[in-house]
Amino acid sequence: MFFQDTQRGWTDDLPVCKQSGIGQSTNQTYREGGFRQEEHTFEDKSFHCKYDDSTFLYAVFDGHQGSKAATFAMQRMAAEILLGQLNGKGSDEEVKDVLRQAFITVERGYMDSIGDLLAERASLQFDIPEGLNCYLPGAYQNFPNLEEKFKWLNFELSSGTSAVVALIYNNKLYVANVGDSRALLCKTDSNQVLRVVQLSIDHDLNNEDELFRLSQLGLEVMAIKEGGHLGNQENTRCLGNYSVKGGYKEFKELFAAISEPIIAEPEIHGGIELDESCRFLLLMSKGLYRSLEATTGTDQINKNLASMIVEEFRIQSTLTSVAQAVVDKIVRLHHDEFMRNSNNSSTNGKHDDITLLIRNFNYPLPNALKSPTVPPLINFNQIEHTMSTTTENVVSTTDNTSTSDTEMDDTRPTKNVNKKIQSYCDFSEFYEKFEKKKREGTLPKLPDGFEW
Repeated sequence: MFFQDTQRGWTDDLPVCKQSGIGQSTNQTYREGGFRQEEHTFEDKSFHCKYDDSTFLYAVFDGHQGSKAATFAMQRMAAEILLGQLNGKGSDEEVKDVLRQAFITVERGYMDSIGDLLAERASLQFDIPEGLNCYLPGAYQNFPNLEEKFKWLNFELSSGTSAVVALIYNNKLYVANVGDSRALLCKTDSNQVLRVVQLSIDHDLNNEDELFRLSQLGLEVMAIKEGGHLGNQENTRCLGNYSVKGGYKEFKELFAAISEPIIAEPEIHGGIELDESCRFLLLMSKGLYRSLEATTGTDQINKNLASMIVEEFRIQSTLTSVAQAVVDKIVRLHHDEFMRNSNNSSTNGKHDDITLLIRNFNYPLPNALKSPTVPPLINFNQIEHTMSTTTENVVSTTDNTSTSDTEMDDTRPTKNVNKKIQSYCDFSEFYEKFEKKKREGTLPKLPDGFEW
């Protein structure tokens, strides 16, 4: 599949899942006087699609060092899962293997797509002395004509992304992730109390399992943890970012590794039977929960976030408005916290890109929008002063456990041949002018076989 680094992917043409909604906010740096400014273009990508009645796919990609890798993953991930790969897959292990192979294939495809950049960078390196580390500050002082070109190439090659993917297949939920984007499943227990289960793994330097894996590769994990990064990123797993994979020897803290320390192998959970206790699913980029964490200073971020979602379910009319209201609220709280205590604030004066995707199962949305009235079809071969058909107000019925934004109902009543119903609009002026033009012979000419 040809890669295009554009805002639009083929997933945009897939049917959108009407039982889901997305809220977003671009990154912001806070300035004096309350002003805010973007530090870079929006790097998060996502999709929420319905493939058929038993297959739904959702994903959030949290890009870093540009959106190149996130855009590629958005365009390719769905294709590697939905285009026949699930056919005949009945067991949980078979479905999980499809997800695993999708991540591996997307990673391989992305690395293949940057071959020209690698070749260009290798060519430029022949013009500088052997052994010069082109990632170090001042490396180009004696080669000013190469500096900007190397910076651009290194930036492009460093593009990577976290990814969290949720697949609903035959009424079971599967979640796969690399990096620190999260998936939360909110369920009610036997006492009808809402519980939050994190289905993803944060692949960062607070993950003891990941630190152990790095230590097995020969790295000094305590020094890495104190430094707070692995090469040019914080995550221990990601898609893309050649610089910390094929080029990891360029970084001092990664040089001793016996193999690539940053991997694209996903952690996968599932299948989880979607019964009545499953209320809604949340996928998010780290900008959301990190901002809430900095604002509240607690370690109950998942629980606090679920509470905010429930509050918006009670007052909003669509799932998109629920997601966006939560995002806006967290952004506002984060900004207000910084403005109140800017000299000693944990918010660091900025927040990252934020994406929140909500998939509702059966949590009530009492103010859900109803379907609007469907206008009648006009048959110009049977125009009458009194219309013989009409359209009733079509309102989809939703109970207190509505799971989605209401879909349009295009059902129309059949024609009543025994009784004419008074038109709800006055078309008398239209009919007068139509009859006049018909007598004058000035009506538009119709195709052969048709007549007024």
